[in-house]
Amino acid sequence: MKFKNILILAILLVLGTNVNAQWKKNKANEDTKIWRYDLECEGIAKQGSKLVKVWSYSKNPKHAISRGMKNAVHGIIFKGYAGGGQGCTPLKPLVKSVDKEEKFKAFFDAFFADGGEYLKYVSAATDGSIAPGDRLKVSRREYKIGVIVNIQFDQLRKRLESEGISKGLASGF
Repeated sequence: MKFKNILILAILLVLGTNVNAQWKKNKANEDTKIWRYDLECEGIAKQGSKLVKVWSYSKNPKHAISRGMKNAVHGIIFKGYAGGGQGCTPLKPLVKSVDKEEKFKAFFDAFFADGGEYLKYVSAATDGSIAPGDRLKVSRREYKIGVIVNIQFDQLRKRLESEGISKGLASGF
């Protein structure tokens, strides 16, 4: 009888933890549902890669940090960035047509899902710590968090070309 009660308690604890984790994940997705971020070049990366800083907005700083990688990949695909210091040159978006996001909605929904394929093309460039100047409170209830990530640009471009979403480099000739 005592073992049965302990077993039931353990099952309830595991279920409660899973429900709580799922609730937090849903809250983070809802908090960063719209693509609101700024992207800037952070410096020269190794060949085929781009080193960028993505500024994500959220009510909760943890949500902004967790969505930084997703926002960075989205920014490389649809926004690009302006050049600047540190040897950076302007980068045009991989997908130049605005309507392609709607046209390939099924692909992008799966690509940017939690744990989705976008994670193959991005990695954290730092140890995960956020510099004090990269954690800004922009209003009473909102934060702007800067995260530096490394994007596998050439591999991402090839993937989009293979899906027919963007044109290849040789297609213009």
